[in-house]
Amino acid sequence: GQRPRFNKAGDRIFLASQEGLKAALISVNLTGGDRRVHLLAENASDFVPSPDEKFVAWVERFNAYVSPLPLTGRGVDVNTNVTDFPAKRISRDAGSYLHWTPDSRRVYWALGPQLFQRDISTTFAFETQDTLTLRKDPESEGIPIGFRAEADRPSGRIALTGATVISMKGDEIIPNATVLIDRNRITYVGSGANVQIPSDTRRIDVTGKYIVPGLVDAHAHIGTGSNGISPRTNSGFLASLAFGTTTMHDPSNSTEMFFSTSETARAGGMIAPRLFSTGTILYGAEGGAKAITTSFDDALTHLRRMQAVGAFSVKSYNQPRRDARQQIVEAARQLGMMVVPEGGSTFSVNTTMFLDGHTTIEHNIPVAPLYEDMLRLISESKTAYTPTLIVNYGGMSGENYWYQTTNVWENARLQYFNPQGQIDARARRRTMAANDDYFFVEVSKAAKALSDRGVVVATGAHGQLDGMGEHWETWMMAMGGMTNHQALRAGTLNGARALGLDGDIGSLESGKLADMLILDASPLTDIKNTATIRYVVVNGRIFDASNMAQLGNHASPAPKPTWRE
Repeated sequence: GQRPRFNKAGDRIFLASQEGLKAALISVNLTGGDRRVHLLAENASDFVPSPDEKFVAWVERFNAYVSPLPLTGRGVDVNTNVTDFPAKRISRDAGSYLHWTPDSRRVYWALGPQLFQRDISTTFAFETQDTLTLRKDPESEGIPIGFRAEADRPSGRIALTGATVISMKGDEIIPNATVLIDRNRITYVGSGANVQIPSDTRRIDVTGKYIVPGLVDAHAHIGTGSNGISPRTNSGFLASLAFGTTTMHDPSNSTEMFFSTSETARAGGMIAPRLFSTGTILYGAEGGAKAITTSFDDALTHLRRMQAVGAFSVKSYNQPRRDARQQIVEAARQLGMMVVPEGGSTFSVNTTMFLDGHTTIEHNIPVAPLYEDMLRLISESKTAYTPTLIVNYGGMSGENYWYQTTNVWENARLQYFNPQGQIDARARRRTMAANDDYFFVEVSKAAKALSDRGVVVATGAHGQLDGMGEHWETWMMAMGGMTNHQALRAGTLNGARALGLDGDIGSLESGKLADMLILDASPLTDIKNTATIRYVVVNGRIFDASNMAQLGNHASPAPKPTWRE
């Protein structure tokens, strides 16, 4: 069981558990024996008994409910539709972190920066000794409990001198360039002969190197901790940064864990890429996480609850009805949000998603090549496309290709940031196939055809292997026919454009955030040189990519990956 709580007498412990396919509230004695099942629910995700054991609050499909607590000798089904006891929804959009006052008169829950409360006397009318009547609509007004913190901005100036800059501003390439960084913003990118470097600037000579924008992983999956605990040092974040990924967008993660982690990172509390997410997906399949969407109001509710915690995007996933997907798109339009769905390897669903105005399509269209009708539809839809070649639908994926053709387990930087056993499990005993069995190449060719028609094609490493995944994605774009410059654009600026972040990241231009990589060799000569990273700069802080020791104006020792401690 999980989330243990003592009962009123102190002689038993309540636990959230499972009984078959149902969530359950159980209790055991202090030695773990005499197990009793009290409540059952098909779609609940938490049960919190009141201290006096007269009521229970629970979360079902994101919303908070309260009901009398029957401590009988059998498990009672508590369901919001059919129940043996009255159940009242108390939250309008969503409720997390349920807890009671010591006197059991009020139940509290949170949504984003607001705390909500409900007095039990306004929830049930105690008309007679045996009758309870439901009262009052769900709570819509909360108490603001948020606070503001300064976003991290390092002090001082840095000048990177002597390198060749591949800026992603059109086809611009600047030899013998200087890049000036003031705190966390770029103030100059251009010829070193045309700039006067301020005297208080720390100069770093990178002659012979190549500077490119930081990689943007538009479809990442990121480990952020669990049960409310976020590690201050996250090995996955360190590995991603060390391999050049400075921005990550995760289209499916734990809402509560992700946004607390991303805000900590933004405030400078941990070393991490820029972190964005949809939070928990708007799932259409059965289960406790199902986001039921039968009306436009349902869609608005789902998007309001995600916007409240800091999401600017939502992922519509396996919503079986087209009108439900359309309602989500319209709700997003009204709230100024993005919708980044995937078709689940279903070509017809992908087609309607392009027709209906989604922001991006995540994962590949499961057929290739694409003919003129689809090429025209997708290009005219203005929908961006993140095919995630590394986990390819419709045929063999790209990840296994790299295990087959390279000795991944020998990569020293991977070994430093990832446990050797984790690498070996995937890489040493590899699946072998004929090269022409790898369908991702055909999907990549289709992505190239779309790119040629103006579609924004971005890379997404899907969290397959912290560090190398984003490089593999970029290299696989080139395998489908993109030039090295086009493939690099897919890995940088296009991801920023797909996410609406290109005003701040994705290219090296004055005024943009200082996220960039200093490479030992040119990716225009060989696209695999994207992995020859000497230094990584994120938010104006410069790190040694071999161990993530901070250099420049704020030098600090290399952090130790958590698994090494």
